[in-house]
Amino acid sequence: MTPQSVLTIGQHALGIMLAVGAPLLLTALLVGLAVSILQAATQINEMTLSFIPKLLAIVAALVIAGPWMLDTLVGYMRALIMSIPTVIG
Repeated sequence: MTPQSVLTIGQHALGIMLAVGAPLLLTALLVGLAVSILQAATQINEMTLSFIPKLLAIVAALVIAGPWMLDTLVGYMRALIMSIPTVIG
C-alpha cells in the first residue's frame, strides 16, 4: 500500500461524504434562512420556532434523497471492499 493509494482512498471518501451530506445540510440552511427572514419580518424572537420546520424539512429531504444516499454509500463500500486485494498485494 503506497502513500498515494491511501491519499486517493481518503480523497474519494471525503468527496462521497460531502456529496451524501450536502442535501441535508443545504435543506437545513435554506429552511433556517427562510425562518430567520420570517422572524425578522414579524419580530417574533422565539428560539423554538426554527427547530420544528428544520426538523420536518430534514426528514422530508431524507425521505426524498435517502435512497440515493444509501445507494451511493453502498456503492462506495462495495468498491472499497472489492479493491482490498489490489491495495494490499
